Amino acid sequence: MVRSRSWAPWFIAAVCSVVGVVVPLLNVLPPETSAFHVSPVTVALTGKLTCYAIVAVAMDLVWGFAGILSLCHALFFALGGYAMGMYLMRSIGEEGVYRSALPDFMVFLDWKELPWYWRGFDHFGFAIVMALFVPGIVAYVFGFFAFRSRIRGVYFSIVTQALTYAAMLLFFRNATGFGGNNGLTDFKRVLGFPLREPSTRAALCAASGAGLALTYVLCRFVVGSRAGRVLTAMRDAETKVRFCGYDPVQYKVFAWTLSAVLCGFAGALYVPQIGIINPSEMQPSSSVEIAIWVAAGGRGTLVGAVVGAFLVNGGKSWLTAAFPTAWLYVLGGLFVLITLVLPGGLVRVFSGAGAGHRAIVRLVHWLATRRMAPAPPGAGLGADSSTLSSGVPLTKEQRP
Repeated sequence: MVRSRSWAPWFIAAVCSVVGVVVPLLNVLPPETSAFHVSPVTVALTGKLTCYAIVAVAMDLVWGFAGILSLCHALFFALGGYAMGMYLMRSIGEEGVYRSALPDFMVFLDWKELPWYWRGFDHFGFAIVMALFVPGIVAYVFGFFAFRSRIRGVYFSIVTQALTYAAMLLFFRNATGFGGNNGLTDFKRVLGFPLREPSTRAALCAASGAGLALTYVLCRFVVGSRAGRVLTAMRDAETKVRFCGYDPVQYKVFAWTLSAVLCGFAGALYVPQIGIINPSEMQPSSSVEIAIWVAAGGRGTLVGAVVGAFLVNGGKSWLTAAFPTAWLYVLGGLFVLITLVLPGGLVRVFSGAGAGHRAIVRLVHWLATRRMAPAPPGAGLGADSSTLSSGVPLTKEQRP
């Protein structure tokens, strides 16, 4: 198991308090002219980063503790977002551009009636259940057959990447009934409250903070339980765990499904705050970014996933505005740096005495070993100095 960090719960409590209490109150209470006023843009950005942190914690549950590297968590996140987006579209009613009971994109595509799978999404409770159930059932069915077939390692990652790519292509089609490449947007209200109102946005940000706290507590309970200890043992030696009488399939399917449900929950919180959901949210590169968040913060720690999600996405929000073309280079460099120099992530590196110093020493050593060493004398000669290393005899002029 991962060594306990006594500061982790306090750090998560502080983050959730800032997101769920401080930021919303500073947006609603102080006047806009006050220096303590938090702008609506900052509130929306904070809520978005918090939703990403929930996804990162869910990813850390299966990758950091169960050893399952998933490249389709963006799919589960998007499915939860689409479920909430369908409710928000139904809440528009006849206030759309075409003044029809059907969503605007359906009127534009000359749809005559609402598809059967859209029915029921005019109720908030039904949408929340679907936001959790649909990612969960997709993950359960896929995981059951994949884990029962003993697909693991890089092969499992490739299969999950193929799954999310296929789903993305499906949702891009207009005939699927989810808005095509434009997705679902132009939302008006949630639970009767206008989404443009600052109080509504502040409430959604507070809900995101509460959701992060709930997600962390739930995952911490799981990894600290007997099931969590079995998951960690399977990560390190799955064959030995199987010989001890445990069925890895059941434990993997449980962790995998729970992680997908948490991603769907994050997607349901994300969409009302951002105002749009489209197939680009489930593209394979998004799932790779989720893995980078966890790796940067420190997988197998839960708190590291939160740190990585806030730092990486906060840097992305700033860089894409200040230097739009530099973000992909920074992301690639970060991935290389974490993989080669800081494989334990930031939380592991800077936990404990002297850890930061060891990280710097490791970085300097890695940079030093990258330099080109001079070739030793006679490097191109064979053992008896009369032949080349390829075995071709030297001529009389070539011999030393």
